[in-house]
Amino acid sequence: MPLEIPEVVIDRLPMYYRLISRIADQGRKVISSQELGDELDVTPAQIRKDLSYFGRFGKQGRGYSVQRLYDELRLILGLDRRWTVVVVGIGRLGRAVASYPGFEGQGFDIVARYDSDPNVIGTEVDGELVRDVAHLEQDLKISPVDIGIVTVPARYAQEVVDVLTRGGVQAILNYTPTRVQHPEAIELKNINPVLFLQSMTYHLSRSAKEQTE
Repeated sequence: MPLEIPEVVIDRLPMYYRLISRIADQGRKVISSQELGDELDVTPAQIRKDLSYFGRFGKQGRGYSVQRLYDELRLILGLDRRWTVVVVGIGRLGRAVASYPGFEGQGFDIVARYDSDPNVIGTEVDGELVRDVAHLEQDLKISPVDIGIVTVPARYAQEVVDVLTRGGVQAILNYTPTRVQHPEAIELKNINPVLFLQSMTYHLSRSAKEQTE
């Protein structure tokens, strides 16, 4: 039976990868879990425990080989290959996501953009034409895609997710505030900036209350 890795550990891996990429660019050869922890505000013990799910990458008292840790994290995260992405919904958020230059450098190729607005269909985003979302399911059957990014109005989110799953997309990033239903085999993550802001205002409110007491 495969080892069950906690989702919270998986969510920390990109954070480790981003840091170790920066350290590798600096020419560092070795780094300790203490140094990694200081940079990430994570305890060294937690870092060692997280990495231990995937093997032994360091030696006690000697730290981690930066290059080996970089290579291993790339493999673990599947960044040793390129991933195809479609963006559905080319409003202000969708246009920003579809135009973000950081995706390509990390192995994500946005291969198509879709919308239902006649005023948007046929326009260009980064030199690529926006296609009619009515063609999405058929397009996916002809040219399969790995990941779908959903940036449509909330009332259309479930419909778009259903089309993506029928089209064989296995991973979906949902930027709408709507919780959608999806097959268990589909990896879906919800990104709602308002929820993150509300959690921040909780801490701000507590801090302000403590200062007045």
